[in-house]
Amino acid sequence: MLRYVLGRLAGAVPTLFAVVTLAFLLVRLAPGGPFDQEQPLAPEVRANLDRLYGLDRPLAEQYLRYLGGLARGDLGPSLRLRDFTVRQLIATGLPVSLTLGGLALALAVGLGVPLGVLAARRRRGLADRALLFVAVLGLAIPAYVTAPVLALVFGVHLHWLPVAGWEPGRPADLVLPVLALALPTLAYLVRLVRASVLEVEHELHVRTAVAKGLAPAAVLVRHVLPPALSPVLGYLGPAAAGILTGSLVVETVFGLPGMGRFLVQGALNRDYTLVMGKVIVYAVLVIGLNLVVDVLQALIDPRLRHPERP
Repeated sequence: MLRYVLGRLAGAVPTLFAVVTLAFLLVRLAPGGPFDQEQPLAPEVRANLDRLYGLDRPLAEQYLRYLGGLARGDLGPSLRLRDFTVRQLIATGLPVSLTLGGLALALAVGLGVPLGVLAARRRRGLADRALLFVAVLGLAIPAYVTAPVLALVFGVHLHWLPVAGWEPGRPADLVLPVLALALPTLAYLVRLVRASVLEVEHELHVRTAVAKGLAPAAVLVRHVLPPALSPVLGYLGPAAAGILTGSLVVETVFGLPGMGRFLVQGALNRDYTLVMGKVIVYAVLVIGLNLVVDVLQALIDPRLRHPERP
């Protein structure tokens, strides 16, 4: 098992390196710069700023210097929010994004799995048709449409929940963002669990358990759910990644001080170091989550740990 984990870690390092390199090139080659404003700066002021942040050096040298700082854990200063370093901004926004993403993922899994099982057990019934219809809507409507609609209905018209803002210790601020972020993943999980349960129910070991006279609940828990949930476990890595990246839009719509808002501001302002820092954090989270999922799947299925064995 240790060899398997080390192999996955060895594969994660070049992936992260490729993400850093590609993001660096894309950000630097995009039109505009961090000091471009409606009122142009004086040439000497612009030259001093470029010299201060090393932007007057060749692109290859800038890249090597950035990698050197990154190896020391230094993400650099923000080029537009000049009173803050990138690490300070990440420390401010990351807890909010992790809270939002964690609650959304827990809601999606906590409702998606039992609703998917219910749909499979009520196949072609009213509950099955209703859940599939709602799941299709959840997959078809993206978060940047769902979020404003939820804010308009429950915040503006009904006045049940806050439309935007963040006050620590007030859970109501997270209800609409968590719901908007969880709906697409929840919809997909309902369809995935339903299809997986229906497939496993026709396997030989399940039929044997039924023939032995086991209670339906025991057959479901012992023989159907363990293999049926294996695809769900494999989906959780990409699902968590989708929730983290989807939070960029949701945080902006609801005015939450998370990573997404700073990333959007950094992209609009061409704040190179801020965008790079956010991209790196997201990449580490996505790679780490997928690594955890790979390890969990290997614990469940020994064939993944020993692919050379028949």
